[in-house]
Amino acid sequence: MLNFELLKATLTFRTLEGYGVLAIEVVLAILIGLGLTLARLNGAAWILGGIAGGAIVFSSYRSLTHESIQPNRNARKAGQLLIGLTIGLSLQHTNLDILSSQLLIFLGLPAFLMLSGAAIGFIYSRIETIDSLTGLLATTPGNIGVMASIAADYTENTPLVSLVQLLRFTTVIFVMPLIADVTVPQSTNSTIAQTIQKIVTASWLDLQLSLLVIAISLIAVYFGSRLKIPIAAFLCAIAVGLLFDILPLIVPTFAQLDFQFPFFLKLIGQVLLGVTIGEYWGINPKLGAFTIVRAFIPVVLMLVSAAFAAFIIHQLTDWNWLVCLLVASPGGSPEMIWIALTLHQGTDIVTAAHVIRLLIINLSLPLFLSYHLRSKL
Repeated sequence: MLNFELLKATLTFRTLEGYGVLAIEVVLAILIGLGLTLARLNGAAWILGGIAGGAIVFSSYRSLTHESIQPNRNARKAGQLLIGLTIGLSLQHTNLDILSSQLLIFLGLPAFLMLSGAAIGFIYSRIETIDSLTGLLATTPGNIGVMASIAADYTENTPLVSLVQLLRFTTVIFVMPLIADVTVPQSTNSTIAQTIQKIVTASWLDLQLSLLVIAISLIAVYFGSRLKIPIAAFLCAIAVGLLFDILPLIVPTFAQLDFQFPFFLKLIGQVLLGVTIGEYWGINPKLGAFTIVRAFIPVVLMLVSAAFAAFIIHQLTDWNWLVCLLVASPGGSPEMIWIALTLHQGTDIVTAAHVIRLLIINLSLPLFLSYHLRSKL
């Protein structure tokens, strides 16, 4: 009984400690995000702030306690849910016919990215003298946590897979807002006072409706997870937001309802997305300088491949360059869609492209794994 009570107390302490660390990360991320907002990185200021906050806190924790803690997966799911709702509520259902008119592009892009990722992974495996499965997991433009967990199950090079995936993810998130800022110049009037005003401004009706929509989303995510839907927290939240957006068409009583998702919930969603990526940086073991330099090779090749895909898409459609880059970008889907939403650059197009990419890549992973495992036998 004593051992059970001790175990229970230890788990409770660890849980409280984890939430305490998360709270510090969020506060630090918001402070950094305010600074980046002044630097006009509006497209991803809070995500980048989250990455910095998570990395600083986790690396400091490891240095002070000589222990490591795992990234908070629930925090990332919460961030995905909030951003998914924001995206779903902003989509225009009347424009979703873009899916049928450009279906070949939406299906062809994930296939191209996966094939080019496989080729780059093969090249990287020869440069780093690692097995081809490790190279493939390192260069497939999928979820960092998923790739790292698969690497932990099937290879001995999990740190290397995490490093390349983190470099890819962080580089894209950092570079795309810079490109967007040049392509779509932002106003220089964004001040901390204006940002704080948006954070604290929210009507009671919007808060109540937000709680209702979040509760419905949690139920949808639960059933989505049971049905093995990939990235359920993100995709199910988009579906709930879109359904709520078309509610006035179904129930005319809600036609006059002007619901706005509060800014502070959008901010928290972005911060949580960034924090968990920063946490991966914080726990990533120290690797040699040459290993890190070589890890940039596949990242650069993936960016070149994405730029080539964007060029082809630009030739086949009337979409502007920024939309094509966001569509083909090998970064995180929630983050790229959020940049498109923030800058009002083809949100419907970017959302459709990344949702389909998420589904195809996640559904194809078992096939790739089975092929590689058979080839080793």
